[in-house]
Amino acid sequence: MYERDEYDQSEPSYEPQPDSPPERPDPLPLDSLKLAFQAQLLACLEECAHGRAGLFGTAIHAQPWLEAEQLRQLAMALQGLLAQQATESDSQDPVALLIDQFLDLCTMHGESNPGEARLAREFLREIASPTPPQAQPSRPW
Repeated sequence: MYERDEYDQSEPSYEPQPDSPPERPDPLPLDSLKLAFQAQLLACLEECAHGRAGLFGTAIHAQPWLEAEQLRQLAMALQGLLAQQATESDSQDPVALLIDQFLDLCTMHGESNPGEARLAREFLREIASPTPPQAQPSRPW
């Protein structure tokens, strides 16, 4: 440390201390976002399985469903974030697989679409099964 004498008129210079860690920006709260997605997905699937339309964005005449729209937006944002930070060990991340499956169901349109309530019930059964979801599951729809 530099000691000043009583006649020194110069400004003291401050150097960073080696024992203080550099400030780092907070990491993205991916874990909390993934938990929020899972909780919202399950709640919306339950509601859709009981007849509310609009979860997968395929019901044209459904009342606006704010939570479902937010869930789709969160899923798309998380999919992008997870893809940016993906490693080989993350390839079997169950939340990433749920996001992919949910967004895949959101793209189903047409006459052969079995309906949102049925899709929601089947998706809930698949989530509740003791075996982890696979990357390309064989679905009944």
